[in-house]
Amino acid sequence: MDFMSALDISASGLKAQRTYMNVISMNLANVKTTRTAEGGPYHRKSVAFAATPVFNPFDKAMQNAEDRELAGVTVRGIVNDKRPMKRVFEPGHPDADKDGYVSYPDINVVEEMANMITTMRSYEANVQAIQDTKAMFNKAIQIAR
Repeated sequence: MDFMSALDISASGLKAQRTYMNVISMNLANVKTTRTAEGGPYHRKSVAFAATPVFNPFDKAMQNAEDRELAGVTVRGIVNDKRPMKRVFEPGHPDADKDGYVSYPDINVVEEMANMITTMRSYEANVQAIQDTKAMFNKAIQIAR
């Protein structure tokens, strides 16, 4: 694997983790949102990731067998979670139904915080990989002198 491929893979990871962090932040900000522009309560969001090739088809033909399977990550989309809403009895709430229940998004703050920590660690790992790749590149230049 060459230096640029390593940087491309790490950069794709940074971009994907930044998107996931934004989604987690949206979920945490909307824990108690009962009314959205689309109507109804906020729906918890999740991110769908997919492996994506690093090389274009010509590059793939020119690489050796070990480099052909290199893949980065991409965000396929942001999807609504299928969890049912939490119904809480609050008859005085403006969004309560006729029985006095309010539908809240089923967002577990502890779960979201754990996801946030995992995402931060993944982001930091990609930053470290980029720094290590740059250090190897600089060392290779020094050796060539």
